[in-house]
Amino acid sequence: MRLLIENRFGFLALVLVVLAAMFGVAFATRQGVAPAPVPAPARVAVESVSTVCPDPGGARVTAVTPPGGKGEGTATVAEVGGKPSAASRLEGPGVPWQRDVPARVGPVEVAGAGAMAAGLEAAQTSRRLGGDARGLAGVRCAEPGAVAWFVGPGPAAADVRLFLTNADDAETIVEILVYAGEGPVVNDSGSSLVLKPGEHRTVRLRDLAPSPLVMAVEVRTISGRVAAAARAVLPKGKGTDWLPAAAEPATTVVVPGIPGGGGLRELYVTAPGEADTVVHVKALTADGFYAMKNRESLEVPAGSTASLDLSTGIGGQPAAIVLTADVPIVAGAMTTGTGSRPDVAFSAGAPAIDVGSVVADNRAGKKLSSRLILSAPGAAAKVRVQALPRKGAAPAPVEVEIPAARTKEIKLAPPGGGDFSVMVQPLAGSGPVYGGRVLDESTPEGLLITAQPLALARTWAIVPPVEETSDVVLPAAR
Repeated sequence: MRLLIENRFGFLALVLVVLAAMFGVAFATRQGVAPAPVPAPARVAVESVSTVCPDPGGARVTAVTPPGGKGEGTATVAEVGGKPSAASRLEGPGVPWQRDVPARVGPVEVAGAGAMAAGLEAAQTSRRLGGDARGLAGVRCAEPGAVAWFVGPGPAAADVRLFLTNADDAETIVEILVYAGEGPVVNDSGSSLVLKPGEHRTVRLRDLAPSPLVMAVEVRTISGRVAAAARAVLPKGKGTDWLPAAAEPATTVVVPGIPGGGGLRELYVTAPGEADTVVHVKALTADGFYAMKNRESLEVPAGSTASLDLSTGIGGQPAAIVLTADVPIVAGAMTTGTGSRPDVAFSAGAPAIDVGSVVADNRAGKKLSSRLILSAPGAAAKVRVQALPRKGAAPAPVEVEIPAARTKEIKLAPPGGGDFSVMVQPLAGSGPVYGGRVLDESTPEGLLITAQPLALARTWAIVPPVEETSDVVLPAAR
């Protein structure tokens, strides 16, 4: 009996040894199992766009959808809360729609669906030759969102007003934060407000912060979305323009589209966080990068805005300003024209136009000039520029090369002049491109001027991958 038991255990051990050997051979000779590929984000054409022109009364509104969309679609222009008429429908892709809006008209919504949504762009531009608001003032109509930044002169230097519009069907709660030269501004009466569906409101920043000479304004929503815009009117008829929406805080910021010529060039930089920073400043002109003498850097205390005069540093050349810091910053710039009654224009930090850009309102004529200022701070860039005139056939597109670390100015003058829209599309292999459009008009008293940084076209949306997972219904393991 004892021998049998010993033999049974010996047999079992032999079996285990054989099985282990088989598994060892299988493990050593197994074929690799490829992990499931991670789906990449998909790029899909935008099928719905809504933008708001903040204060179009007495101004000209221009809207355009670039050609290239597939299928059917519609695009309309109507006062917020109103219904569009047949006359307020865009004709089709590639044909700008333009109207002079009567005074005292409220915010206008430009909305597109289907093939008329991809790339839909709108702008409002006013022209006044007298009064406190004398000057050219243009702004890209704003898409409703959760946050917007504006940087420029403060209420002690200009009459700055915020235009807030809730074009949605739900209530929105908006909070306004001001970063002055002395730091964040805390208002006793509070800086939050509620906008009902279809409601719009104008906020005088002097009522929130009367003393800043320079400032940044952050508009953010606690719930819902808001279309925000800001306009600055300098005293005694010294010019007016809209402050373009600035790129959100980042450690590297490019402020493009600074026009050449005489007059003041002033830089504004805000550090909205809790740490002081030293911002390194470089100009990028047609001759390349350079650090301006005695203007190579700017100290910005935490939560505040600082300014720097770049008038002699740029030397009257078209330029972009490239800023780097060790904490996220927001930036903008002011350009003052020349003449006995100069006008002003503003630029702001902007993204590279990877998917292209569209500028709705451009003009060319005997006294009118539109031009692009394009900058390639890294590798050489190449873009295709296409004018879309209001009348007549579109001219052939023009390809423009911008050498690495250079800025180039391109005059926009389609055959016959007149009003037109323009598309800028980076070509395959192009390095990052930043730019701005400058529109000016010569008058006996001086140059009227307005500027618009090139923004990303609303052409494509990046849709994240969708995966099946139980995490949606099951609590995560702890």
